Amino acid sequence: MTAVESVGVIGAGMAGLGVAILLAEAGVRVDVIETTAEVGALGSGVTLQGNALRVLRRLGVWEGVERAGYAFDSAALRTPDGALLAEMPDARTGGPELPATVGIYRPDLARLLVERAVGLGARVRTGVRPVSLEQDDHGVDLGCSDGTRARYDLVVGADGVRSWTRDALGVPLRTEPVGMGIWRAFAKRPPSVTRTDLCYGGAAYIAGYCPTGEDTLYAYLVEDARDRGALSADERLAVMRGLAEHYHGAWDDIRANLTDPSRVNYARFEWHLLDGPWHRGRTVLIGDAAHCCPPTMAQGAAQALEDALVLAELLTTRDTLDEDLWSAFTSRRLDRARTVVESSVQMCRWLLAGERGDLPGLMGRVHSLLMEQP
Repeated sequence: MTAVESVGVIGAGMAGLGVAILLAEAGVRVDVIETTAEVGALGSGVTLQGNALRVLRRLGVWEGVERAGYAFDSAALRTPDGALLAEMPDARTGGPELPATVGIYRPDLARLLVERAVGLGARVRTGVRPVSLEQDDHGVDLGCSDGTRARYDLVVGADGVRSWTRDALGVPLRTEPVGMGIWRAFAKRPPSVTRTDLCYGGAAYIAGYCPTGEDTLYAYLVEDARDRGALSADERLAVMRGLAEHYHGAWDDIRANLTDPSRVNYARFEWHLLDGPWHRGRTVLIGDAAHCCPPTMAQGAAQALEDALVLAELLTTRDTLDEDLWSAFTSRRLDRARTVVESSVQMCRWLLAGERGDLPGLMGRVHSLLMEQP
């Protein structure tokens, strides 16, 4: 017996596909709608720490992630000229049997999740957006742009930072700028890159890279937030290459491979946290719709996946969708997400202020928390 028999999921990101997989596995009828024409068509790389890998293993896609991605167990700090400052083992937050970190091309991860969800019976519709949401004590009526309308026991809003679902529910949540922006590029991996190495300082606040496969990586440079929207693709590439000129060591090899303007993107850091229950009636927000943070702790994907895991566990082990279930969901997710969001923002504030801060202590506390089951 499950608390729900039918669920509509808005958004086919990691949170949405994660909850769809687990519910479909339990025999729940699941429909997923996604506004983009192709799930995961956009994006560069994603860093998955151990607690994310733990969920992906539960979703049944770990073997595919292991094949498609690049696993490593250490990280390093370097100076802008490439000199090694410190090398340290990375925390295995998913347990000793999983790597500390895996980098993977985001579209490859999306493909694995979609295939798993569809294979278990979930229906995934792309190029479809929600247009109406009406709920009562017994269910939710969801209308879509293709003219379809369906009734569900529960609707899950996993539709990102600018969540349509959140707006439809009338939930006030202000997304705050951090004051930083990030350049990302997906490129060929030179042999000199075998893990994430970070440089704090120099022409950018952070210069780093992460291997995502046998011959791919994504590289990133964090600067003060700027209006970069008017730049052409070629100009974006030139700006990122110009910043990268200030970094050496493996960056010299990476820079030589930064040649495709279509593989460069820019985004501003921002954050929000819905401080309180994430549900309204029979509709619940998860992932970036409820909490988002800058990628300084590489926990965005992991926290979205943990939301999906906990929500699905409660829905498939309880008989009733009631306040006891929602109280359990809030108690297991809110404080954990808050710690990650606040810690990620704190790291940015230290960098913006030019303060050293207790970064090792902060990271140690967060990693200790993440080693615990969500």
